Amino acid sequence: MPTTADDAAAPCLDEVDRIIQGWERARSDLDIEPLAVFSRISRLARYLETARRESFAAAGLEGWEFDMLSALRRSGDDALSPGALMHQTLVTSGTMTTRIDKLVARGLVSKNRSPRDGRAVEVRLQPDGVSRVDTAMESLLSAERRLLQPLSAQGQSALASTLRSLLLTFEADEP
Repeated sequence: MPTTADDAAAPCLDEVDRIIQGWERARSDLDIEPLAVFSRISRLARYLETARRESFAAAGLEGWEFDMLSALRRSGDDALSPGALMHQTLVTSGTMTTRIDKLVARGLVSKNRSPRDGRAVEVRLQPDGVSRVDTAMESLLSAERRLLQPLSAQGQSALASTLRSLLLTFEADEP
């Protein structure tokens, strides 16, 4: 069927638009406007999660391993205390201990007493950990660029700014 000028001017509908239309028909009494934002964020998160899984798997890592190695890589000297890792990865101390031990067993990190304070422990990246996290990060950035490709640089910047404003309201109460 040929398109007309009216068809070209009509907005494209995504799945969230169809969901919203369905709710408007089913429950016209509801203010469903938040769905326009959060359903899209949720659906985009699924695409991002797939890209993350593929990037990490290609480097031989699980998501939690990437999170740990990434925190260490960003630390400046590739070493952090277990407490600092807990804060950055938002896990409990028991979970952190188990994760560190698994990464040590794989040869991706070392765990030793701090040379500055013999009572403290520091976790440090090993060469294989550096290589794997770097490979995963390069792959992830490439995948994320592809996901953002439909937006101009200005559109990406505006979206990042808008999301930052929203996220800051939730992070304001965090330590």
